[in-house]
Amino acid sequence: MKIALYYRHIDPVDLPAFDYLCAELRQADVTTQTVSDGDSLDGFDYLFSIGGDGTLLSSVQFIHTSRPDAFPPILGINFGHLGFLTTAGKENLSSLVSDLLAGRFTTEHRTLLAVDGVGYALNEVFLHRPEGSSMLRTEVYVDGLYVASYAGDGVIVASPTGSTAYSLSCGGPILTPDSSCFVITPISAHTLTLRPIIIPDTARLKLRINSEQPFTLGIDSRRSPLQGPSTFTLSRAPFTIRLIRLDTQNFFSAIRDKLMWGTEVRQ
Repeated sequence: MKIALYYRHIDPVDLPAFDYLCAELRQADVTTQTVSDGDSLDGFDYLFSIGGDGTLLSSVQFIHTSRPDAFPPILGINFGHLGFLTTAGKENLSSLVSDLLAGRFTTEHRTLLAVDGVGYALNEVFLHRPEGSSMLRTEVYVDGLYVASYAGDGVIVASPTGSTAYSLSCGGPILTPDSSCFVITPISAHTLTLRPIIIPDTARLKLRINSEQPFTLGIDSRRSPLQGPSTFTLSRAPFTIRLIRLDTQNFFSAIRDKLMWGTEVRQ
């Protein structure tokens, strides 16, 4: 077995846990290799994303569109804060390797958003006005049909995976990972009549800014300052990525434990 280790940095306080993980993998006769931006993942059985959700999201950059089938399943290990997308924490390292080798896990296929000519997003694509600038107006089209002009701070298009991220903080709904849909969520809409809307993931979306106003394009954790007029076409990517979920966790336990979903607040 060959495992790629991907991390952006390891905090000094996390070095003992990282060294312990590497020692466990060596003891199990697992070959490991640290990878960085631009490296190929051909020949690896798994990719360990070590950090928080941002680290896992940035691992999408390793996808080569010519061979998306060669992209290995991702196992997220939380060395960060919330780690909603990760499946294990520092407290689980003692059993992580044995669970993986014994097959005590499930593999979830996650939909990606494709932005024509730009790249792929696991969580969301959004347009946002720069701080101090005037209201951003974004025309939204679904399969060529005009939906509305979203006036406010911006607009988010989120995948089911991203429904628990930026979209949720802006009032969007939670979608289960296997939902075949996207959600369009306004950011601080200028009118109360604009609300999040769910559309099938077979739809082709167009986001258009007609003015010469500056704005920010966000693709997961990546930000690009741009100038209008601009048009972006979004659709479901023709392939998925695979996330590993250990048998001790599922989507609903994750939203309960990490998002405190359904927790009763006592005065």
